[in-house]
Amino acid sequence: MEQRQSQRNHMKMTSRVGAVVGVLLLVTLSSAAAFVAPRTNAFRNRVQLHMGVGTALKRVKDSVLSKERSREDLKIGIAGFYDRSSKLWEDVWGEHMHHGYYVPVDRTDHQQAQVDLIDEVLKWSHVGEDDATKPKTVVDVGCGIGGSSRHMARKYGSKTRGITLSPYQAGRGNELAKEQGLSPDLVSFQVADALDMPFDSNSFDLVWSLESGEHMPDKPTFVQELLRVAVPGTGRIILVTWCHRDLKEGETCLTRKEEKLLAKINRAYYLPKWCSVNDYVELLEKNGAENIERDDWSHIIAPFWKAVIRSSLNFKSVLGLLKSGFSTQRGAYAMFLMLRGFNKGLIKFGLITCTKKAE
Repeated sequence: MEQRQSQRNHMKMTSRVGAVVGVLLLVTLSSAAAFVAPRTNAFRNRVQLHMGVGTALKRVKDSVLSKERSREDLKIGIAGFYDRSSKLWEDVWGEHMHHGYYVPVDRTDHQQAQVDLIDEVLKWSHVGEDDATKPKTVVDVGCGIGGSSRHMARKYGSKTRGITLSPYQAGRGNELAKEQGLSPDLVSFQVADALDMPFDSNSFDLVWSLESGEHMPDKPTFVQELLRVAVPGTGRIILVTWCHRDLKEGETCLTRKEEKLLAKINRAYYLPKWCSVNDYVELLEKNGAENIERDDWSHIIAPFWKAVIRSSLNFKSVLGLLKSGFSTQRGAYAMFLMLRGFNKGLIKFGLITCTKKAE
């Protein structure tokens, strides 16, 4: 009976938020359609309108068909998506742009749950157990607006560098570091590609990637870069990322329905094809990583998406979403797809840690 009531409540919440997002999408599309009115040069305006409509129709078609994006389109799209959406996220959820640690499952202090996730992942990965495992240098790969970087800099006194494709995120990360009294020598952020990091090899005691691996279109190169910049012997890699489920014995791929759901999510969040935790482990083994450990924390972060959806049910969030543009609104709608994937056991919240082989 309780489970049935819970399902009904979830359906009601889904309908309410879906209606809100639907209205926002209609308003945005209506505004775009009314954009051009001929003024001084009617011909030029007609050409621009034709080109704009053509581009918009192509995007709509690609979205409907969940067409896979090219590597360059992903890179541009990721930067733009986070340039537009990061301020809204920070206004509602604060400086940490990742899941929370929901133990106990009914906790409601969501921002503290996000901080706790960082600490619990570090603990699970054996970081900070003693002086020898406290990192002196850290790189935050896919840093968002730098919440994890600043937290670890304060926690360990680590010299921390964060990279992101989003100019807005890098700038905001540096602003927040200054506001929090952290010097640029201790913590700094820059725009850079995780598949070609601007750091020397063997530079960092801790290579930290929290919910950025899912954006990487070339997983083998991504893993190689994580290992390249780690200190040999003691350098630790921590990779926390969305993955699809491991394939069962006898399976060669996901089901068609599963692939279709992931493709829809990819269009909204600028993601390439997904891989499993097992795929990552095989790549790490192939590249000589040692002391590989893995875990599935899907059950621990499960309440997160429902909490994010509930947070959108207020005037401030709706107004911010309306101002943020179509791609952010589409991302908001895709939260329901993420929740569906988690509930079906398709999407996993995977943890992987390892050390770099000594030279």
